[in-house]
Amino acid sequence: MHILLSNDDGYLAPGLQAMADELATLARVTVVAPDRNRSGASNSLTLQRPLRAEQTPQGFYKVDGTPTDCVHLGLTGLLDVEPDMVVSGINAGANLGDDVIYSGTVAAATEGRNLGLPALAVSLASHEQKHYDSAARATVEIIRRLRHHPLSQVTVLNINVPDLPWHEIRGFRSTRLGFRHSAEPVVQQQDPYQRKIYWVGPPGEAQDAGAGTDFHAVAQGFVSVTPLQIDLTRHREVEPLQQWLQVDDE
Repeated sequence: MHILLSNDDGYLAPGLQAMADELATLARVTVVAPDRNRSGASNSLTLQRPLRAEQTPQGFYKVDGTPTDCVHLGLTGLLDVEPDMVVSGINAGANLGDDVIYSGTVAAATEGRNLGLPALAVSLASHEQKHYDSAARATVEIIRRLRHHPLSQVTVLNINVPDLPWHEIRGFRSTRLGFRHSAEPVVQQQDPYQRKIYWVGPPGEAQDAGAGTDFHAVAQGFVSVTPLQIDLTRHREVEPLQQWLQVDDE
């Protein structure tokens, strides 16, 4: 097995190295990651300039682009042999609920799925990350199970691991995305020239976090595994929408 590993925290992130080391116990691993932190980049591609990829002393490829750029480049031209799977992470912090809309970690995985490969996005759900080894081990366990239960062609797995020692993690739970309250207000400051600047505020606290959600599973000490799809269509609204569109046309 050959795994393409990427992230959104940059090629020097400790979570990336922890994941690379653990994945190497079961597969060949090629790392293609951003040259700096690109958290929150979502699915953006760099289209107005060329990308540059440079191999680092540890054998990683660092790319001056987004997480999506990294996976796209890795699968469409950089590598001589196409990988069998894409893994993104380990992200420094959770990607729960509506975080997935903004997440570069999830975006790297979805780009892998868009290009036809099974894909996992992995995050360590805490503000002060300690147990990257637990997240890496959980990922390996899931990959081993996927050998017998392959993903469908439209599914990405979003994995959030409690920041606990492995022996304290209670197991795995299949979950749905929860939902956060609105984000906190932006933080307004001034630069040295007395001009206003703004920092995007932190995400809101969990709002929909009951049993069955990713928030709930992680809070209870379980690894949350959420199947994601790329199709954002709200299918049950298609026919009602068509009905009132037709009325207005008559």
